[in-house]
Amino acid sequence: MATVLYDYWRSSASYRVRIALNMLGEEHEIVPVDLLTQEQRSHAHLQRNPQGLVPVLAIDGRTLTQSLAIIEYLDETRAAGFLPADAAGRARVRALAHAIAMEIHPICNLRVATHAASLVGGGEEAVTAWMHTFIGEGLRAFEVMLSDGDAGDFCHGDSPGLADFCLVPQLYNARRWQVDLSELHRIFRIETNCARIAAFEAAHPDRVRPGTLGGS
Repeated sequence: MATVLYDYWRSSASYRVRIALNMLGEEHEIVPVDLLTQEQRSHAHLQRNPQGLVPVLAIDGRTLTQSLAIIEYLDETRAAGFLPADAAGRARVRALAHAIAMEIHPICNLRVATHAASLVGGGEEAVTAWMHTFIGEGLRAFEVMLSDGDAGDFCHGDSPGLADFCLVPQLYNARRWQVDLSELHRIFRIETNCARIAAFEAAHPDRVRPGTLGGS
């Protein structure tokens, strides 16, 4: 049965899953779900995911939602090595991944930031200030978390995994909002190492954007 990723090209959660699938060499079809036209609220998509979110992965006769759950499923069913073998290492990697996916990402979702700004009568400048505050604070904390001695070429040791799959898309978002990253030296080194890997490059939003070469 074909593997299908229901995806929005600029969604950082979808970006994480694209990296993981590419790292595995798992052949898959990308079906775009246009968030700008509210396609995620369509009856067809709500049948896939009642939350009306992306990504959704159809694989192994199952329909999976939530990017971290999807990546852990891939890890467990394909022996991918996306998490360390030891319990302490897995806890560390999950903490790093959650710091982005459960702390920075939810409050910096554009829908959330725009609504928060509207409550105080703010416009685009207020949204930008919100993003600078919460993305900046979150990534500065992530930088400190990497200083515990267990990072190597990547967030944990010398091979990319779950935490890296979360970090790279968050940096893409940070640059979209022109967040100052100049002091994040550990993060920048890891990002540079990830950028050398074809699986990360092929997952980049510019490579999968509908209407572009390689995009759906």
